Amino acid sequence: MFDRRPAVAGMFYPADPENLKSCIEQYLQEARLVKNQSVEKRAKAIIVPHAGYIYSGPVAASAFVQLKEIKDSIQRVVLLGPSHRVPLLGLASSSADRFITPLGAIEIDKPAVEIITRLPQVHLMDEAHSLEHSLEVQLPFLQQCLASFKLIPLVVGDASSTDVAEVLNLLWGGPETLIVISSDLSHYHDYKQAHMMDERTAQAIEKFAEEEIDFDDACGRNPVKGLLQAAVKHGLDITRLDLRNSGDTAGNKDQVVGYGAWLLNE
Repeated sequence: MFDRRPAVAGMFYPADPENLKSCIEQYLQEARLVKNQSVEKRAKAIIVPHAGYIYSGPVAASAFVQLKEIKDSIQRVVLLGPSHRVPLLGLASSSADRFITPLGAIEIDKPAVEIITRLPQVHLMDEAHSLEHSLEVQLPFLQQCLASFKLIPLVVGDASSTDVAEVLNLLWGGPETLIVISSDLSHYHDYKQAHMMDERTAQAIEKFAEEEIDFDDACGRNPVKGLLQAAVKHGLDITRLDLRNSGDTAGNKDQVVGYGAWLLNE
């Protein structure tokens, strides 16, 4: 059995299981207390940030807390995030049998991975996964918020919206399938400029205007834009849950990274 082991435990999030559970539960509890965070809609997809938990955890929690009431019905999670370390064309699947976190093992949906790997834009590339944090940081949140589920992890490189949407459409399924897109927003601008850029990006996302999302607007722009294209096809609605940056959470305001969270439902 081949396991993908944690690469950023102890850096992006606590490596100790009890500390990790406590950290996540605190973020979820804070999200429950925020006004307008109880959304009476069933999640089909969420967009969440992927920085260190002290920076983006409170924003991510606003989306993950929406899963609590439907946790028993979700049987598999399709998780897409950008590649930060390995240049690649298309999307990278994994040959791993399980992805491991401090909270335990998550089984990979191997038959689904085999099906999508037949697409020309999907390639088996374990090196794209080995050190990638954009997927890993979402896993403990998913483990804490859901019951038992299988995972389809995909690292997205240079891929068109249509390439990504084709994969998502193939895996769409029904209420048993949740899609999670991992993306931060603007990077390393001052607080005021980042706020303006991220608001513009948020409005583009909420209009399903993928063509308005540019290179500097979101590191996970390719999976985000692919989701937006698929969402239009499937008639999803979208709700903004949170929009902040590291200057709001745990950093200074000189150079910030933007974070947003959205819920998409049928």
